[in-house]
Amino acid sequence: MEKKQSDLCLEILRRFHKTGILDDLILIGSWCVYFYKDYFSSIPYIDQATIKTRDIDFLVDSPSKIKKDVNIPELLKDLGFVTIYRGNRGFIKLDHPDLILEFLVPEKGRGTDKPVPLSKFGLNAVALRFLTFLSKNTIKVKVGDFYVTLPHPANFALHKLIIFQRRTKKEKAEKDKNTAVEILKALIQKGDAAVIRLVFNSVPLKWQKKVIRGLEEAGDGEILNILDSDRSMGG
Repeated sequence: MEKKQSDLCLEILRRFHKTGILDDLILIGSWCVYFYKDYFSSIPYIDQATIKTRDIDFLVDSPSKIKKDVNIPELLKDLGFVTIYRGNRGFIKLDHPDLILEFLVPEKGRGTDKPVPLSKFGLNAVALRFLTFLSKNTIKVKVGDFYVTLPHPANFALHKLIIFQRRTKKEKAEKDKNTAVEILKALIQKGDAAVIRLVFNSVPLKWQKKVIRGLEEAGDGEILNILDSDRSMGG
């Protein structure tokens, strides 16, 4: 991770904290891997230098509960962020030479391919499937003098195993798959195998099948054995 990238990310989080909107946001996506380093401080963990991404994704789990009006594009303008519109439907991203910010919300009902307004933040969000899986089980990590909310690593990794199969770009799919396996192995080494199984058992059968398919594609028998509770209990 380049220092200027991480410094810029920290400044964004610091500004969100100072304006009081950080509690409305869950940091998701590849930057979680960077911030999980303290959670895994007692064991060998992913080399931070291997994490290279410009994309920072924030999940707004409950847009209706946002209380403060903070125009995020204006808040970050002096850092060099400009508003760009992705696709012909006008999804807003905040673009910087080092980072791209995007805001996401959980897809509900039949879903929508239109932007979801986040009027209090002065932008809009993309609605995606499976995001409730990330918001239902979270942790807080200390960053300087404030805390950032992240999905629990077990939820994050199992979610990656689902979405990598939906990727159209092979390189991104491979990266998601490898990241998921590495984090699950770190959780096992940390002694959290039971947590992985608990999270896995909490999701619909259709999702479980997607996770299993992802692990089979990754060729990882150790994690598959952990998810098979009957086999695990039977020794």
